Order: sequence, then C-alpha cells, then structure tokens
Amino acid sequence: MLDDPELAEMAADDIARLEQRIAELDDELQILLLPKDPRDEANLYLEVRAGTGGDEAAIFAGDLFRMYARYAERRRWQVEILSENPGEHGGYKEIVARVEGKGAYSRLKFESGTHRVQRVPETESQGRIHTSAATVAILPELDEIEAIEINPADLKVDTFRASGAGGQHVNKTDSAIRITHLPTGTVVECQDERSQHKNRARAMSLLQARLTDEAQSKQAAAQAESRRLQVGSGDRSQRIRTYNFPQGRITDHRVNLTLYRLPEIMQGDLDELVDTLTREHQADQLQALGHA
Repeated sequence: MLDDPELAEMAADDIARLEQRIAELDDELQILLLPKDPRDEANLYLEVRAGTGGDEAAIFAGDLFRMYARYAERRRWQVEILSENPGEHGGYKEIVARVEGKGAYSRLKFESGTHRVQRVPETESQGRIHTSAATVAILPELDEIEAIEINPADLKVDTFRASGAGGQHVNKTDSAIRITHLPTGTVVECQDERSQHKNRARAMSLLQARLTDEAQSKQAAAQAESRRLQVGSGDRSQRIRTYNFPQGRITDHRVNLTLYRLPEIMQGDLDELVDTLTREHQADQLQALGHA
C-alpha cells in the first residue's frame, strides 16, 4: 500500500491534518482546564465618567455609554440607568447603569480603564483635533454570600427628589437615595425607581459591589509585585484604548490590536475586540500556570 505513491501522499496529508487537529484540541483542552471566574455569569454595574477634556470628555462619555448600550441590545441584555449627571453640552459627566443578561460580566469585564478619544469636537470652531478621555468601571453584581458585610452605623443615607429619565411622577416624592460609606467616603446614588425602598436596595447592591471591587483591587495590586496579567488587571488609571475619529481607527494598547472599523464599533459591534481580549487573557493565564 505504501508503495503506491498516490496512497502514500494521501496518508501523509491525513497525518499532517490530524497532527494539526491534535494541537488545536490540546490548546482547547488547556483553556477548558483553566480556572473559571465564578463571576463570569453575573450581571454588572457599568460606570462611565468624563475625564480630562471638559465638554468634549462628557460628550465622549455619552458616546461610550451608547456603544455599550447598543452592544447590550445586540446580546438581548437589559440596561437600567441608576443615576446620571448630564454634561452641559451633551453626554454625561457621570452615568451609572445596571446591565442584566447571560454572560454580561464575562463579555465586558476587560473594559475597565481609561478610554482616550482623538477628534475635532462639535464645540471646536477652528477644526483642531482635541484629545479627551473617559473612564469606565465594570463591577460584577454580587450574590448575598459574596458581598462584604457593611455596618449600618457606617452609612449616611440621604433622600432627595429624583430627576431625569423617570419623568414627572418620580419628582413628586423624595424617592431617590444617596448612600455615603463614611469610612471610605464612597458615595452611591439611585434614582431610577419610583419606590424609595427599591432605590435603597439598588444603591446598597451597588455600594457592596464598589467596596468589594476596591478590596479586590488592593489585593491584586499587592500580588502585582510578583506577577501581572496584562489583560484583566482592571486598573482604572490604565489607558487601555484610543479612538481616533479622523483616521477611523481604534487601538487597544493591551493587545496591540488596531481596527479600522471605528463607526461599526461605536454602534456596538464589539465582539472582535472582546474575543481578542478574552483570548489574550487566557494566554496570560496559561503562561502564569506554566510558571507556577
């Protein structure tokens, strides 16, 4: 049989193809054996804040929020705005929302950090390109078992009249809630619900998510002396991405990925970015396990 040149060539092709498939399956198996993030299936809190750049930074923060909202719509997730502080010329100085849906945290957890924009602002009369920034924080919504215990004596709770998306009805009563965690100075607000009780429950959940995230960030910073995962460090001060409007490109600095698809991405087409970041994070995990 091997004396037949045609059969020998076919056999060699089959062997090469199967060896390649074995290597692919080996990679897939290693990824399946990686420790799962128990929070991957969690809902999340999305926080977008204007950074440097004045009015243009607030407008960009609004653009980022709409980008995530459109991505959520594509994946059939629910987005609920908890609090918003509009910018004077559009966008938001700050907006906080809850995102509910299958795998929400696993898809957006690498979005935390500083996002930079380069473009000619609507308010620019000379046609000059400005650089502005906004920060994004992605916090998993925690189960009661996971949430850290908060001493009620450490809380200052204020009620006020809601304004914004709730319409006229919410303005008739002091239904909005502001909670200050006195030991850390962390402040959360919720004014989405008509019920003060529901707003308080939402605000407490957000406060627990923030305090837990801060505690985990401190722990991660301590571990960073020995090892740092390039993707997934969640460092808010890290500049993770640049959106260059004149050139229609977006660059993620953590994975050196540049895509010339900025209009589509701003419309919520984030899967290529998300998939690349996920693969890089898995590669980092495999490398870390190899050095363990």
